Amino acid sequence: MPVLIYIDQAEGHIKKSSFEAASYGAKIAALTGTTAEAVVLGKLTDDLPSLGNYGITKVHHVADESLNHLDAQQFTRIIAALATQINAGVVVLSNNVNGKAIAPRLSARLKAGLVAGAISLPDTSNGFVVKKGVFSGKAFANINVLTPIKIIALTPNAFSPEKGSGIAEVVAFTPSPEPSRVKLVATNKVKGQVPLSEAELVISGGRGLKGPENWGMIEELAQLLGAATACSRAVADAHWRPHHEHVGQTGGSVSPNMYFAVGISGAIQHLAGVNRSKVIVVINKDPEAPFFKAADYGIVGDAFEVMPKIIAAVRKIKG
Repeated sequence: MPVLIYIDQAEGHIKKSSFEAASYGAKIAALTGTTAEAVVLGKLTDDLPSLGNYGITKVHHVADESLNHLDAQQFTRIIAALATQINAGVVVLSNNVNGKAIAPRLSARLKAGLVAGAISLPDTSNGFVVKKGVFSGKAFANINVLTPIKIIALTPNAFSPEKGSGIAEVVAFTPSPEPSRVKLVATNKVKGQVPLSEAELVISGGRGLKGPENWGMIEELAQLLGAATACSRAVADAHWRPHHEHVGQTGGSVSPNMYFAVGISGAIQHLAGVNRSKVIVVINKDPEAPFFKAADYGIVGDAFEVMPKIIAAVRKIKG
């Protein structure tokens, strides 16, 4: 009963979170004494055999260009059909935007137990126990999955991919045709920016910046570091920044290696969207700001004095 990993892609390129899922699934396969296989939907420009570097032995590729855009119902149908065909015991995918749309449907179709938001490898010493974050990351739960087929949606950036050497066999998979009930009308893309969902670094600003005219220093630091830009809800609601940059409980969730917050107090609703970041850096002139309790590093100071010095230091380091 192999482990099947769904490899998510965007514009022909495999997403970073899918390399994490591939490595995670391969580790589960090693734990359970089986093999790791992957499923890729759509046409890609990336080298699929190189997925063998992450422990994948076989890649099932549905090279249909219509699958380059998410259709959760079609994706679920195809992944479920393949899981049944290869008799998969575990299905792994990233708990990103696409994964959150697919995993519950897949669970219902396969009658499989689902752990969404897993943060570590399962404990197989007494059952199949998976640890996940609950209550917006403020606590943890250990879920024992009892169903024959198990589905794990891995929290992005919770598991570091381990790259080795290997070549995966790529085979075509042709599911039975079924017309899609979703019609793509238009695609509106933000150009020239690092997507928040894939960003390793995020520079974020809040009301402490006093207005949109002061956002230049956020964008300048982000450009220097190759980071994505984000903002608090209050900033998005005031139309200082576009809503797609809003992170928090009512916005997007991010899990970068570093989240750099400038002029954000750190209300619990904001923390819910960023607390999976590996390192949190906070600049705020209020020493009592709640964000300092969650921060790994904090600077108590005026952003308009601190940020220019940080930017100058980064410029000096980069030469």
